Amino acid sequence: MIVRTRPNLFTLLFTMQGSILPRVAPKLVGIVAVACLVVWAEARWPAFFPVTAGVAPFTLVGLALSIFLSFRNNACYERWWEARKAWGSLIGEVRNLARLLPALLPPAEAAPQLRRLSAFAHGLHARLRGLDEALAVDGKAPGASLCGPNPTDSVLAALTRDLAGLMQAGRLTDIQFGLLEARIEALSGVHTACERIANTPLPFAYTLLVYRTAWLYCLLLPVGLTGSLGWATPVVVALVGYTFFGLDALGDELEEPFGTEPNDLPLDAMVRAVDRIVHHALGEPMPAPLTPDGYWLR
Repeated sequence: MIVRTRPNLFTLLFTMQGSILPRVAPKLVGIVAVACLVVWAEARWPAFFPVTAGVAPFTLVGLALSIFLSFRNNACYERWWEARKAWGSLIGEVRNLARLLPALLPPAEAAPQLRRLSAFAHGLHARLRGLDEALAVDGKAPGASLCGPNPTDSVLAALTRDLAGLMQAGRLTDIQFGLLEARIEALSGVHTACERIANTPLPFAYTLLVYRTAWLYCLLLPVGLTGSLGWATPVVVALVGYTFFGLDALGDELEEPFGTEPNDLPLDAMVRAVDRIVHHALGEPMPAPLTPDGYWLR
């Protein structure tokens, strides 16, 4: 995720870090080349362009395309924001458990449960990014991934099982167990919400429709502009293409909020935040928080 203050005008024009321009540059080069070819052809063989198409049809199509791009980007941003809220809830619930567990359990019994919270965050991070989930879990809570087919959920199952055993042994009251289990249930809800977002993309027909229409619009636009703008046509086409293809590419990044693109969520930084909470509760030195590298917080 790009973290920076709004730059001044000069920097705003030339900033590449976090910009969508490098991703859409090849497409812009292609449509500008087509625009130049159309302008050259109109100047060389004006007989083939007896009537200028005009901009009215392109205005109508551009308006419809803008509305549809806005709808798609709003849907993608909603997925991104829901994912951010889910991870915010995860950090909040870890704080709650890091406060409750040491208060209700002796240090020797609270410590392994606290480490499982860190294992849960690392496991979910690995699951969402297609990494080795079992290895991530076992790195923080050895053996936790062996409890079932879903290593991250197995961490919560082991946590509930141990707390239930303490309740049955009389070390926890049923009310105390209920308080802790409510927090564990909330973590399970975060897990489910993240899986739902990761496994349910926007319908492919949306992307296909926007992509096709944007290409057709930008490739045909020079025909309607060359009669009135001449060699300024490629500049206008480039600006229009940058807007349409840029919004489409930005929507692609926001649609998958758990990826590793510059505008995706900083999962590494949020997992580090969980580690800091757990280490503080254990009375151990806390790892340093992750900071943006060239304005990019990973």
